[in-house]
Order: sequence, then structure tokens, then C-alpha cells
Amino acid sequence: MKSQVKIVLRDPLNKQDQIDYIIDVHDHALSKAWIVALKKLLQANNLLEKNFCFMGFPTTARNIEYLCTTLNRHIATINQGLTGYQIDDVFTPDNVFAHDHSPMGVNHDMFNRLHNHFEVLQGTVDNFGTWYVQADYATKYSIRQLNLICHEMENLILGLRKANTNPFWVRPSQITTWINAPRYKLEDAHRQGFVSNGYDRVLGGVYMHWAQIGKTLMEVFRDEDAPELTTTVCEAITHLEYYSGEFDIEWGNDITLGGGHPWHDKTIGAFREWLVENNLNPDDSKLSLGYLPVGQVNLLQSFGTQDYEKIWDIMGRHLDIYSVEVEGVRAVYDYCWSDADYEQQQIDRMRPGYDYHLRKTL
Repeated sequence: MKSQVKIVLRDPLNKQDQIDYIIDVHDHALSKAWIVALKKLLQANNLLEKNFCFMGFPTTARNIEYLCTTLNRHIATINQGLTGYQIDDVFTPDNVFAHDHSPMGVNHDMFNRLHNHFEVLQGTVDNFGTWYVQADYATKYSIRQLNLICHEMENLILGLRKANTNPFWVRPSQITTWINAPRYKLEDAHRQGFVSNGYDRVLGGVYMHWAQIGKTLMEVFRDEDAPELTTTVCEAITHLEYYSGEFDIEWGNDITLGGGHPWHDKTIGAFREWLVENNLNPDDSKLSLGYLPVGQVNLLQSFGTQDYEKIWDIMGRHLDIYSVEVEGVRAVYDYCWSDADYEQQQIDRMRPGYDYHLRKTL
């Protein structure tokens, strides 16, 4: 009998209003390894990363007004907590949109400045910035929120734009990660999905979370206009080396090779040609080209429909994970951003990690 994962969601503004959905786990080497890792995560009761979980759902209680207010509060904490550092931008429901360019587009100038502040303050995983090291716990937490809310708001703006211009292409997703989730070495047998699936993503598809930092070949091809792969460029590329119990879910409509979207077929074709031109084999699984499927949400069993608009409506009202269960192992996450003391709860639970990283830095 194949394994299933049960996710219980709730309305963050009415916690008694709950729904659940079922993931049918695929039967292959990576899926089996993923389930083992997920069960260990649930048993360890790691902190579920709720601040960066549901992206791009146009109907969400974490709306633009809420995100602007929250972001401005974190900026104030940073300005007050760091002597000599100042963030001057004030985010409003009006100025986060790029009205001059496209209807409801992202104001990239503001968000680029915001992300630059995060990079300066935080530093890197291997080399934390001086500002971050010197900050108190509340300021450390606020620094991290600059990055999380930046990406959350960008995705929400894109979702709102598509909902108004072309609803079919709204791209909501779920990024299910835990603080300090253990990572495991990816084996050759785990990589077969790169060849069989490639860059296909389907509604309700469950994929291995990319548990490391660094640019992929596709990102270099797409973001840097297909450059020649010199030694310098290659040094910035990282092929996937690890897996964990974490996972991502695609809640957008299917984008598959040969699935009736010529622009996608053209992009994948050009990408493969670029790889060949740079003496790389497009079918080499070690290059980590694509996404690794580990399961599929049973849409009919979970929602009683496969209609994406009905599913998004249901999901959009329940964007808070209450529990995760697999093979008799269940973890409950009874904390939510709508709690009055939510941020202090998070700071208290993350304090050991803050102290650990500080000891490594000093």
C-alpha cells in the first residue's frame, strides 16, 4: 500500500475552520527516502517555517495592507536596534506597485533596495554580517523578515496581477520547510526524476524542496541571457547535492513539455541547445535539471473537484498549516501569524539557533 501524507489547514482568522488534503506518495527511491526524512522531522518537532510557506495566492488574509504594516514595523525595529544603520523606505499599498510600467506590476526598485538591505545586514550562511552578529534577538528576527516578506509580497503582487489579467496563469505555490531541517546526501537513484520529469510542474504536484543555496544552470540560462559557461560562471552554479523531509507543492495549472504551451517548449528546447553548445549533456541527471516529483495531491479526494479556481478559493481561506501526518507520525503546529504573541513565540524558539551561530562567528 502506498504511503499518504495528510495536511490539515485552517483559517488563520478562524482557527476552528479547518480542511485537509491528502498527498499520494510516489513509489520510487527518492519518495521513500523523503518519507523517512519527513517522519524524522515530525518526530523532532522542528519549527515549521510559516512565514514563508504559501506564495502567490491572490485571496489571502496576509494581504498587501497587512504585509506593508508588518514590514514597516520590522524596519522600525531594525532602525531602532542598530545604531548607525537606517532604512528610509516606507512601504504602502500604493507604492509597492509599479503603476508606470504594467498594471499592478512589482515596484522592483523598492524591493531590490529592500533585499540589498537584507544581504548587507544578514551576510551569508558561512559569513554572517557584523550588523547581524551585533543585533539583539528581536532585531535578528526582523532582519530575517526583510527577506521573507520581500519575496512574499512580490509573489502576491504577481498573483493579484494575473488574477486581474489572466486568472489561468496565477502561480500559487506552497514551500513547506522547517528551521534547521537535517539534510541527506542525494544518491544517484534519487536523481531519476530529473530525466523523467524535467521541468514539468502540475497542479497539486509535490516536489522535493531545493535544500541548498546557489544558482542552477536554468537560472543562469534564464537570468543571464544564456552566457558562455566560463570557469567564473561555472563557479557560481551548484547542482543539487542534498534532500530533506521538506517539500514544495505546485498549486498553479500544469506546465509540461508538449502540454500545449509552445513558449515553454521553445524555452526548454533553447536551454537544451545551450547546454550542448557548452559541452554538457541535457540528459545527465547529475546536472540537476528540473524538479524531483515525490508525490501528488489527490485533488478529487481532498477537494471534491479538479477545478483550479474552486481549489484556489478553498485554499486561499485556509493558508495556515495546523498539522502534518504520515504513517502514524503526526506533528501539530498550533501557532499562527495571527496570534498576538506569534513573533515572540518564534524568537523564543529560534534563540538557541541564534546563540549557536553567534558562537561559531565569534
